[in-house]
Amino acid sequence: MVRRVAVIGAGSSGLACIKICVDEGLEPVCFERSDDIGGLWKFKESPEPERSSIYWSLVVNTSKEMMCFSDFPMPDNYSNYMHNSQLLQYFRLYAEHFDLLSYINFKTTVRRVAQRSDFSVSGQWDIVTINKKGEEEKHIFDAVLVCSGHYTHPALPLSNFQGHDTFCGRCLHSWEYKDADACRGKRVVVVGIGNSGGDIAVEISRSAEKTFLSTRQGAWVLGRMSSDGLPLDMTSITRFINFLTRLLPKSLVNWAAERALNHKYDHRLYGLKPRHSFFFKLKIVNDDLPSRILLGRIRVKPNVREFCDTRVVFVDGSTVDKVDTVVFATGYNYSFPFLPPELQAKCDYRLRLYKHVFPPTLTHSTLAVVGFIHGLGAINPLAEMQVRWATRVFKGLISLPAEERMMKEIEKDTATINQSFKCSERNPLQVDYLPYMDSLAKEVGVKPNILRLFLNDPKLALQAFLGPCTPYQYRLSGPGQWDGARQAILTQWERVIQPFRTKVVPEPETRTPSSLSIIMTFSGAALLCLLYHRHILSSWF
Repeated sequence: MVRRVAVIGAGSSGLACIKICVDEGLEPVCFERSDDIGGLWKFKESPEPERSSIYWSLVVNTSKEMMCFSDFPMPDNYSNYMHNSQLLQYFRLYAEHFDLLSYINFKTTVRRVAQRSDFSVSGQWDIVTINKKGEEEKHIFDAVLVCSGHYTHPALPLSNFQGHDTFCGRCLHSWEYKDADACRGKRVVVVGIGNSGGDIAVEISRSAEKTFLSTRQGAWVLGRMSSDGLPLDMTSITRFINFLTRLLPKSLVNWAAERALNHKYDHRLYGLKPRHSFFFKLKIVNDDLPSRILLGRIRVKPNVREFCDTRVVFVDGSTVDKVDTVVFATGYNYSFPFLPPELQAKCDYRLRLYKHVFPPTLTHSTLAVVGFIHGLGAINPLAEMQVRWATRVFKGLISLPAEERMMKEIEKDTATINQSFKCSERNPLQVDYLPYMDSLAKEVGVKPNILRLFLNDPKLALQAFLGPCTPYQYRLSGPGQWDGARQAILTQWERVIQPFRTKVVPEPETRTPSSLSIIMTFSGAALLCLLYHRHILSSWF
């Protein structure tokens, strides 16, 4: 019977693992190699080897109501989009409230995780750690939760570019970048247009002489702000919108999304338009990038071809002279060196993990990887749902399919993701946020029943279906039910509004969707669908 569970890492995913283990009556022991919690979100002036690293100005891309843990809302006065220091403070509040620090061994590195000799019978694991004194310690655990993250090994592709060894300027990875002070008055090229590349280019452009942003394929750029100044994810990640996007033809939804984005600024004109349509390309979140391009402070360039002394040559033949610094925002290579080699087998870029969590080849499902995933949504609720599922599998309350079936599911899932997101080798880590959350919630028995809610609690049902799919929805019923979930959902917009109340202003209008607006929306969607299938829309494209 599973009792003692090793938790590797005390970042956001690790904290959720400790808390859920305690909720499930298990005994977690967490090993954290640094001296503090927070993982990725713990800013340090100097990056440490094999550790996540962020820049000082980093602000989160998901709003506080969408990224909080499901039974611990963020304080009312917290900014909707937080600076990294404020998010770290939230993790401290979470850890203190649920007394999680007592389960963490700081300055302890996990060196090896291996199946015990009797694993086929016991399902147990031998773990070797190095404590803060440099001493090796051996442990036996019934189960293991791996939460060590995947932003620790920078991918610096210098060998892909001719002449890199003759370049006279400085080359660094975004992992090393902390602030723009060293770039003041200089000519800088940023390579890569992910979230980090966009943020760093914008920040550098405020003090550099010239800033160039090099991108292979471009990107669709979203702002954090939606209509009426509300957080974008609060208005877009809803069950109603998810229902509509699945009901309507994908090409129509793509056209509508791209038209809305290009109405604000033409991605082609700004040099940002990717090769693939909106839903076939990973998006980035950046409020300032378009305006910096408009002001001429950032020049968008194609992919780098070669370096030559102080010159950078791009694939279109254009050049930039007198370049002082090149920042590579080119992602990361993940590594779990402490795991057995057989558990690190890959299917394309991803580990072979059933639903991104369980290795399918183990005779006992007592090891799970948590938080090794990407989604157009917050990682905290995703990781929390993964561990809620994993702990119940550990306890034998949920059974996994046979190995053959899990392998087929992994291959099918990887093929689907590669088809949906055609532009990056890292796409197999991508999930469709709400459907993935619901699929795991169904396994756990906590997926909200919206139809039943409409019968029993129409006010709550309206918020759950038309409003943002906040994590509280997964605490309304089933294992881990939280009595405060209903109130948290009904008051979520009040917590969004609270940070704006810095002076006396009239109360904002309450905008509860009326039955008429719902009917009109459905009618419009049905009409668009009918027109599409009759090919009337073909003349509009």
